[in-house]
Amino acid sequence: MVCTTLNMDQRKRRKELSQEIRKKIIDNHVKGKGYKTISKQLDVPVTTVAHIIQKFKFKIRGTVANLPGHGRRRKIDDKSKRRIIRMVTKEPRKTSKEIQGELHAQGTSVSDRTIHRCLSQSGLHGRRPRRTPFLKTNHKKARLEYAKLHVDKPQSFWEKTKMELFAKAQQLYVHRWKNEAYQEKNTVPTVKHGGGSVMFWGCIWHR
Repeated sequence: MVCTTLNMDQRKRRKELSQEIRKKIIDNHVKGKGYKTISKQLDVPVTTVAHIIQKFKFKIRGTVANLPGHGRRRKIDDKSKRRIIRMVTKEPRKTSKEIQGELHAQGTSVSDRTIHRCLSQSGLHGRRPRRTPFLKTNHKKARLEYAKLHVDKPQSFWEKTKMELFAKAQQLYVHRWKNEAYQEKNTVPTVKHGGGSVMFWGCIWHR
């Protein structure tokens, strides 16, 4: 019977009490009610009631909220974090090693792993840049006009495939926000003669 009571008591203590229940415990204690009476009234283990009251009296001084934990000290401060984000926002292809070197030159010592973690936590993950044709301003305008002219064409009109004749170039990575894949600074321009490939566009039809 004693073991069963202890197990029930432990199960109840695992769930963190709300601040509302804690306040009721303290209010009842101030009114002169004993631990067992409060425990029975609020359906809270006696040990938990005692813990809340002692915590209120000696540790927090007037509040029933949890104190924030100290946790592990951060390796970089908010100012350095903002500086890192500005660096890769301006130059998405900048590597963590390059960022580390610039920070070191400015008097901040931090590992490249910490920099990589900082960028990932901020939503700037390292991704392969999208490959887009190398276009001049007049090319972009012409393509936009063409797209507007054929905006109502069916999907089959736009289907295409590409056959690589040679191996792909060395992979690069850029740090970018989630919806910025096709911004020019986050892409790799390609030229027709550079990789050796043949593009098939449209449909082949024989009557």
